[in-house]
Amino acid sequence: MSKSVSGGSVVPAEGLRLSRMGYGAMQLAGPNVFGPPKDRDQAVAVLRAVVDSGITHIDTADFYGPVVVNELIREALQPYAAELRIVTKVGARRGADGSWVLSRDPEDLKAQVRENLQHLGVETLDVVNLRLGEVDSTNDEPVSEPFGALAELQREGLIRHLGLSCASGKQLTEAQGIAPVVTVQNLYNLANRQDDALVDRCAAENIAFVPFFPLGGFTPLQSGTLSTVAERLGASPQQVALAWLLQRSPAIGLIPGTSSLAHLRENIAAAELTLPADAIAELDTIGQ
Repeated sequence: MSKSVSGGSVVPAEGLRLSRMGYGAMQLAGPNVFGPPKDRDQAVAVLRAVVDSGITHIDTADFYGPVVVNELIREALQPYAAELRIVTKVGARRGADGSWVLSRDPEDLKAQVRENLQHLGVETLDVVNLRLGEVDSTNDEPVSEPFGALAELQREGLIRHLGLSCASGKQLTEAQGIAPVVTVQNLYNLANRQDDALVDRCAAENIAFVPFFPLGGFTPLQSGTLSTVAERLGASPQQVALAWLLQRSPAIGLIPGTSSLAHLRENIAAAELTLPADAIAELDTIGQ
């Protein structure tokens, strides 16, 4: 991996350098993130293009598919480039009907970690995020028991770094009392600004803040203001939304997902887009 993708890097821990323009692998699975991809060869090609572009940050989970996405990553990218960092998450499983079932029992979390190790084909996971609340909301439920189970595996050498997903500020503080937290992965984008204070806290504490659904996820961002600004700048609304996030905080790393090579190239190009102050001011009104 000799290329370097635009946007720079965030380094939340020694030896953990994540390109701020990353890639989320969720969309490589079938419809509703369940089952095999429609075009397996295309999925493999996208993953290889991700690495060829210089991206060093891939986000995944064994419950994507389930298993399907991690096995695709293994097929496409082994042997892994030395600079590549694969971030996975635990805390959920999939029902036979494709439903999402939260599962944070300590013993099952340990089983999930071992399944990620097996399906990715690695001996140690770079980063494991513990999923806590619902996708669109957080809570303050205690995290010491599930996070402590992951910290135990970290001490055993199965995990290098730990993070949180769908987490509140109170949960971050509690987790930090158990083991260092290097990433927080929450819902955050132009239209969902409820974690503004947490973004700023992560920047102050050198924690990577990784917004999932940076483009709205299953309900894509729709905004007349966004479209107007994008047209004026000669960019797509998606590129402007991603560029806004990169300029929002140096702690932010992006993981937009796609199963399309064309969309991948468009997302990567967003890291080269610098938004002028007047455009940022207009875009800031969307989340207010």
